[in-house]
Amino acid sequence: MTNNNLMCDLETGVCGVAGDDEMEIIDLNEPTKTIDLYYVTDPICSHCWALEPTFRRFKEQYGHYFNFHTVLGGLLEKWHGGPVDPANGIFGPADVAGHWREVGEYSRMPIDGSLMIDNPVQSSFPPSRVYKVIQKNHGDEKANEYLRHAREELFAFNQNIAEKSVMINNVTSLGLDGEAIVNEAESEVAQQLLNEDFALAAKLGARGFPTIIMVNEENKGVKIVGSRSLDYYVSGLSKMTGEEEPKAKQQPALSKLLQKELLFAKEIEVMYDLEPSELQAFVDAQLKPETYEEKELLGEKYFVGK
Repeated sequence: MTNNNLMCDLETGVCGVAGDDEMEIIDLNEPTKTIDLYYVTDPICSHCWALEPTFRRFKEQYGHYFNFHTVLGGLLEKWHGGPVDPANGIFGPADVAGHWREVGEYSRMPIDGSLMIDNPVQSSFPPSRVYKVIQKNHGDEKANEYLRHAREELFAFNQNIAEKSVMINNVTSLGLDGEAIVNEAESEVAQQLLNEDFALAAKLGARGFPTIIMVNEENKGVKIVGSRSLDYYVSGLSKMTGEEEPKAKQQPALSKLLQKELLFAKEIEVMYDLEPSELQAFVDAQLKPETYEEKELLGEKYFVGK
Protein backbone atom coordinates (compact mmCIF):
# COMPACT_ATOMS: atom_id res chain seq x y z
CA MET A 1 0.00 0.00 0.00
CA THR A 2 1.35 3.42 -0.95
CA ASN A 3 1.26 6.02 1.81
CA ASN A 4 0.05 9.45 0.82
CA ASN A 5 2.02 11.93 2.93
CA LEU A 6 -0.51 14.62 2.12
CA MET A 7 -3.06 12.79 4.30
CA CYS A 8 -2.59 13.90 7.88
CA ASP A 9 -3.96 12.33 11.07
CA LEU A 10 -6.00 14.85 13.07
CA GLU A 11 -5.33 13.12 16.40
CA THR A 12 -1.55 12.59 16.13
CA GLY A 13 -0.85 15.65 14.05
CA VAL A 14 1.31 13.55 11.73
CA CYS A 15 1.35 13.70 7.96
CA GLY A 16 2.46 10.28 6.79
CA VAL A 17 3.28 7.30 8.99
CA ALA A 18 3.23 7.94 12.75
CA GLY A 19 5.85 6.35 14.95
CA ASP A 20 5.01 3.97 17.78
CA ASP A 21 6.13 6.43 20.45
CA GLU A 22 5.08 10.01 20.93
CA MET A 23 8.60 10.90 22.03
CA GLU A 24 11.70 9.02 20.94
CA ILE A 25 15.30 9.43 22.05
CA ILE A 26 17.66 9.25 19.07
CA ASP A 27 21.42 9.35 18.65
CA LEU A 28 22.70 10.14 15.18
CA ASN A 29 26.20 9.52 16.56
CA GLU A 30 27.80 12.45 14.76
CA PRO A 31 28.60 15.26 17.19
CA THR A 32 28.83 18.76 15.78
CA LYS A 33 32.46 19.50 15.01
CA THR A 34 33.17 22.46 17.26
CA ILE A 35 36.87 21.64 17.69
CA ASP A 36 39.69 22.51 15.32
CA LEU A 37 42.73 20.24 15.48
CA TYR A 38 45.97 21.65 14.07
CA TYR A 39 48.76 19.19 13.32
CA VAL A 40 51.98 21.20 13.02
CA THR A 41 54.48 19.08 11.13
CA ASP A 42 57.09 18.88 8.36
CA PRO A 43 57.80 16.33 5.61
CA ILE A 44 61.23 15.44 7.07
CA CYS A 45 60.17 15.24 10.74
CA SER A 46 61.24 11.79 11.96
CA HIS A 47 59.12 11.86 15.11
CA CYS A 48 56.09 12.71 12.94
CA TRP A 49 56.82 9.50 11.02
CA ALA A 50 57.07 7.65 14.33
CA LEU A 51 53.69 9.09 15.34
CA GLU A 52 51.90 7.80 12.21
CA PRO A 53 50.48 4.57 13.79
CA THR A 54 48.99 6.34 16.82
CA PHE A 55 47.80 9.44 15.03
CA ARG A 56 46.17 7.38 12.26
CA ARG A 57 44.14 5.54 14.87
CA PHE A 58 43.23 8.75 16.69
CA LYS A 59 41.92 10.33 13.48
CA GLU A 60 40.05 7.19 12.43
CA GLN A 61 38.31 6.70 15.76
CA TYR A 62 37.85 10.28 17.00
CA GLY A 63 37.97 12.37 13.83
CA HIS A 64 34.20 12.93 14.01
CA TYR A 65 34.86 15.37 16.86
CA PHE A 66 37.19 17.77 15.07
CA ASN A 67 38.03 19.60 11.88
CA PHE A 68 41.55 18.49 10.93
CA HIS A 69 44.17 20.95 9.67
CA THR A 70 47.74 20.14 8.65
CA VAL A 71 50.10 23.08 9.23
CA LEU A 72 53.63 22.93 7.81
CA GLY A 73 56.20 24.55 10.05
CA GLY A 74 59.43 24.67 8.01
CA LEU A 75 61.85 22.35 9.81
CA LEU A 76 64.83 22.96 7.52
CA GLU A 77 65.20 25.90 5.15
CA LYS A 78 68.79 25.02 4.30
CA TRP A 79 72.01 23.77 5.83
CA HIS A 80 74.30 26.54 7.03
CA GLY A 81 77.99 26.55 7.69
CA GLY A 82 77.38 26.40 11.43
CA PRO A 83 75.33 24.10 13.69
CA VAL A 84 71.63 23.72 12.90
CA ASP A 85 70.48 22.04 16.12
CA PRO A 86 73.48 21.93 18.48
CA ALA A 87 71.34 21.01 21.51
CA ASN A 88 70.64 17.67 19.83
CA GLY A 89 74.07 17.28 18.29
CA ILE A 90 72.93 18.19 14.77
CA PHE A 91 75.71 20.12 13.05
CA GLY A 92 75.20 18.77 9.53
CA PRO A 93 73.21 16.23 7.49
CA ALA A 94 75.35 13.26 8.54
CA ASP A 95 74.40 13.83 12.18
CA VAL A 96 70.74 13.38 11.23
CA ALA A 97 71.33 9.86 9.87
CA GLY A 98 72.18 8.33 13.24
CA HIS A 99 69.36 10.18 14.99
CA TRP A 100 66.83 9.00 12.39
CA ARG A 101 67.97 5.38 12.75
CA GLU A 102 67.46 5.60 16.52
CA VAL A 103 63.95 6.97 16.04
CA GLY A 104 63.17 4.20 13.55
CA GLU A 105 64.45 1.43 15.81
CA TYR A 106 62.65 2.83 18.87
CA SER A 107 59.32 3.38 17.10
CA ARG A 108 59.51 0.40 14.71
CA MET A 109 58.53 2.72 11.86
CA PRO A 110 61.47 1.90 9.57
CA ILE A 111 64.00 4.63 8.83
CA ASP A 112 67.07 3.91 6.71
CA GLY A 113 68.73 7.29 7.18
CA SER A 114 71.82 6.64 5.03
CA LEU A 115 70.44 9.10 2.49
CA MET A 116 71.48 11.93 4.81
CA ILE A 117 75.10 10.84 4.37
CA ASP A 118 75.07 9.97 0.66
CA ASN A 119 72.56 12.43 -0.83
CA PRO A 120 71.13 14.61 1.95
CA VAL A 121 67.89 16.53 1.77
CA GLN A 122 69.02 20.15 1.53
CA SER A 123 65.69 21.72 2.51
CA SER A 124 62.20 20.63 3.56
CA PHE A 125 60.72 23.67 1.80
CA PRO A 126 60.41 22.17 -1.74
CA PRO A 127 58.17 19.21 -0.73
CA SER A 128 56.30 21.54 1.64
CA ARG A 129 55.50 23.88 -1.26
CA VAL A 130 54.34 20.90 -3.32
CA TYR A 131 52.00 20.01 -0.46
CA LYS A 132 50.54 23.53 -0.46
CA VAL A 133 50.01 23.53 -4.25
CA ILE A 134 48.22 20.16 -4.10
CA GLN A 135 46.12 21.43 -1.18
CA LYS A 136 45.17 24.57 -3.12
CA ASN A 137 44.30 22.75 -6.34
CA HIS A 138 43.05 19.37 -5.13
CA GLY A 139 42.08 19.68 -1.46
CA ASP A 140 43.32 18.56 1.95
CA GLU A 141 42.81 14.83 1.48
CA LYS A 142 45.00 14.61 -1.62
CA ALA A 143 47.64 16.85 -0.02
CA ASN A 144 47.79 14.64 3.07
CA GLU A 145 48.03 11.59 0.82
CA TYR A 146 51.08 13.21 -0.78
CA LEU A 147 52.62 13.96 2.63
CA ARG A 148 52.26 10.35 3.72
CA HIS A 149 53.72 9.06 0.46
CA ALA A 150 56.65 11.50 0.65
CA ARG A 151 57.47 10.30 4.17
CA GLU A 152 57.40 6.67 3.07
CA GLU A 153 59.80 7.51 0.26
CA LEU A 154 62.15 9.47 2.51
CA PHE A 155 62.30 7.43 5.68
CA ALA A 156 61.63 3.87 4.57
CA PHE A 157 62.78 3.84 0.95
CA ASN A 158 65.64 6.35 1.25
CA GLN A 159 64.59 8.76 -1.52
CA ASN A 160 65.53 12.44 -1.54
CA ILE A 161 62.03 13.93 -1.52
CA ALA A 162 63.33 17.46 -2.17
CA GLU A 163 64.77 16.50 -5.58
CA LYS A 164 62.61 17.61 -8.48
CA SER A 165 62.45 14.22 -10.21
CA VAL A 166 61.45 12.46 -6.98
CA MET A 167 58.77 15.07 -6.23
CA ILE A 168 57.37 14.69 -9.76
CA ASN A 169 57.23 10.89 -9.39
CA ASN A 170 55.60 11.14 -5.95
CA VAL A 171 52.89 13.48 -7.22
CA THR A 172 52.34 11.47 -10.40
CA SER A 173 51.82 8.31 -8.32
CA LEU A 174 48.76 10.01 -6.80
CA GLY A 175 47.18 10.35 -10.25
CA LEU A 176 48.02 14.05 -10.56
CA ASP A 177 50.12 16.01 -13.06
CA GLY A 178 53.45 15.80 -11.27
CA GLU A 179 55.41 18.05 -13.57
CA ALA A 180 52.83 20.85 -13.56
CA ILE A 181 52.40 20.77 -9.79
CA VAL A 182 56.13 20.69 -9.02
CA ASN A 183 56.75 23.54 -11.45
CA GLU A 184 54.00 25.57 -9.76
CA ALA A 185 55.59 24.78 -6.41
CA GLU A 186 58.68 26.74 -7.48
CA SER A 187 56.66 29.97 -7.74
CA GLU A 188 56.48 32.88 -5.32
CA VAL A 189 52.77 32.16 -4.87
CA ALA A 190 53.58 28.68 -3.53
CA GLN A 191 56.13 30.11 -1.10
CA GLN A 192 53.54 32.65 0.05
CA LEU A 193 51.09 29.81 0.79
CA LEU A 194 53.81 28.13 2.82
CA ASN A 195 54.62 31.39 4.63
CA GLU A 196 50.97 31.54 5.71
CA ASP A 197 51.41 28.14 7.35
CA PHE A 198 54.58 29.36 9.08
CA ALA A 199 52.66 32.37 10.44
CA LEU A 200 49.85 30.14 11.70
CA ALA A 201 52.31 27.78 13.39
CA ALA A 202 53.89 30.78 15.14
CA LYS A 203 50.47 32.09 16.19
CA LEU A 204 49.61 28.67 17.63
CA GLY A 205 52.83 28.75 19.64
CA ALA A 206 54.26 25.65 17.96
CA ARG A 207 58.04 25.54 18.24
CA GLY A 208 58.69 21.81 17.79
CA PHE A 209 57.42 18.94 15.67
CA PRO A 210 55.05 17.24 15.97
CA THR A 211 52.76 19.65 17.83
CA ILE A 212 49.04 18.95 18.02
CA ILE A 213 46.76 21.74 19.14
CA MET A 214 43.03 21.37 19.76
CA VAL A 215 40.99 24.58 19.98
CA ASN A 216 37.30 25.02 20.80
CA GLU A 217 34.79 27.69 19.78
CA GLU A 218 35.98 29.95 22.62
CA ASN A 219 39.52 29.83 21.18
CA LYS A 220 40.75 27.88 24.19
CA GLY A 221 42.55 24.62 23.80
CA VAL A 222 45.28 22.14 24.60
CA LYS A 223 48.74 21.83 23.08
CA ILE A 224 50.48 18.46 22.93
CA VAL A 225 54.13 18.45 21.86
CA GLY A 226 55.97 15.34 20.72
CA SER A 227 54.97 11.81 19.78
CA ARG A 228 52.61 10.56 22.51
CA SER A 229 50.37 7.59 23.26
CA LEU A 230 46.77 7.33 22.04
CA ASP A 231 45.46 7.83 25.59
CA TYR A 232 47.31 11.15 25.75
CA TYR A 233 45.50 12.53 22.70
CA VAL A 234 42.14 11.13 23.84
CA SER A 235 42.68 12.83 27.21
CA GLY A 236 43.30 16.13 25.42
CA LEU A 237 40.13 15.64 23.38
CA SER A 238 38.22 14.89 26.58
CA LYS A 239 39.25 18.25 28.00
CA MET A 240 37.92 19.93 24.86
CA THR A 241 34.59 18.10 24.68
CA GLY A 242 33.84 17.91 28.39
CA GLU A 243 33.13 14.22 27.91
CA GLU A 244 34.92 11.95 30.36
CA GLU A 245 35.30 9.32 27.63
CA PRO A 246 34.83 10.59 24.06
CA LYS A 247 33.00 8.02 21.95
CA ALA A 248 35.33 6.09 19.69
CA LYS A 249 34.21 4.80 16.32
CA GLN A 250 34.97 1.21 15.41
CA GLN A 251 38.33 0.80 13.70
CA PRO A 252 38.00 0.46 9.91
CA ALA A 253 38.59 -2.92 8.31
CA LEU A 254 42.21 -3.68 7.47
CA SER A 255 41.25 -4.25 3.83
CA LYS A 256 39.86 -0.72 3.65
CA LEU A 257 43.05 0.83 5.05
CA LEU A 258 45.23 -1.12 2.62
CA GLN A 259 43.28 0.32 -0.29
CA LYS A 260 44.71 3.74 0.64
CA GLU A 261 48.39 3.02 1.28
CA LEU A 262 50.89 0.46 2.47
CA LEU A 263 50.97 -0.29 6.17
CA PHE A 264 53.89 -1.26 8.36
CA ALA A 265 53.49 -3.92 11.03
CA LYS A 266 53.54 -1.35 13.83
CA GLU A 267 50.66 0.56 12.21
CA ILE A 268 48.46 -2.54 12.13
CA GLU A 269 49.40 -3.52 15.68
CA VAL A 270 48.52 -0.08 17.05
CA MET A 271 45.28 0.20 15.08
CA TYR A 272 43.93 -3.14 16.31
CA ASP A 273 45.60 -3.53 19.75
CA LEU A 274 47.77 -6.44 18.67
CA GLU A 275 50.94 -7.85 20.12
CA PRO A 276 53.65 -8.44 17.49
CA SER A 277 53.14 -12.19 17.93
CA GLU A 278 49.45 -11.82 17.02
CA LEU A 279 49.99 -9.88 13.79
CA GLN A 280 50.29 -12.71 11.27
CA ALA A 281 47.20 -14.57 12.50
CA PHE A 282 45.21 -11.32 12.40
CA VAL A 283 46.29 -10.52 8.85
CA ASP A 284 45.52 -14.09 7.72
CA ALA A 285 42.03 -13.82 9.24
CA GLN A 286 41.28 -10.37 7.81
CA LEU A 287 42.68 -10.55 4.27
CA LYS A 288 42.43 -12.96 1.36
CA PRO A 289 45.90 -13.99 0.15
CA GLU A 290 45.30 -12.66 -3.36
CA THR A 291 44.45 -9.15 -2.08
CA TYR A 292 47.83 -8.17 -0.63
CA GLU A 293 51.58 -8.63 -0.67
CA GLU A 294 53.72 -9.05 2.43
CA LYS A 295 57.23 -7.59 2.29
CA GLU A 296 60.04 -6.74 4.69
CA LEU A 297 62.22 -3.68 5.17
CA LEU A 298 64.91 -3.11 7.78
CA GLY A 299 63.63 -6.06 9.79
CA GLU A 300 60.00 -4.88 9.79
CA LYS A 301 57.12 -6.37 7.82
CA TYR A 302 54.90 -4.21 5.70
CA PHE A 303 51.79 -4.94 3.67
CA VAL A 304 50.71 -3.63 0.30
CA GLY A 305 47.21 -3.98 -1.13
CA LYS A 306 46.87 -5.29 -4.70
